[in-house]
Amino acid sequence: MVIYIGADHRGFALKKTLVEALKFNGYAVVDVGDEAYNEQDDYVDYGMRVAERVSVDYENNRGILLCGSGVGMCVTANKYLNVRAALVATSDQAYDSRTDDDTNILCLGADYLADAEVAKKIVLTWIQTPFSDEDRHRRRLEKIAQLEQKVFKPVHGEGE
Repeated sequence: MVIYIGADHRGFALKKTLVEALKFNGYAVVDVGDEAYNEQDDYVDYGMRVAERVSVDYENNRGILLCGSGVGMCVTANKYLNVRAALVATSDQAYDSRTDDDTNILCLGADYLADAEVAKKIVLTWIQTPFSDEDRHRRRLEKIAQLEQKVFKPVHGEGE
């Protein structure tokens, strides 16, 4: 599994901390930017970079997106086929988003997290929690997949 991570200026400092923590815990991490703090950057650019990569190999890759509220990143990521992005504020939410909804992109609101330790706990809980594969959850995800086939067009050769 590769974890793609991206952040705008409001999530930049926390992203650096999370990249270090993920690598320390043995995860393969690809930082898609921004490489330097840039107050003029736009969350959409980094949301797109992560979501495109996860969309293409959604069963094996994961993504983490950070901006001030997390909302902009979540909205952007969920525009992509096969992406199930969740805006999460607690480790319990992170757990549920994985067990019930099999999310593959975690969105965090850097302005609303108490501190870096809380963010690390959320991220590690999210990464380490498997999908439950219960019938009711699988049924719901299948309905989402059918909806995606109706409304989304593939990007960069993904899909059929």
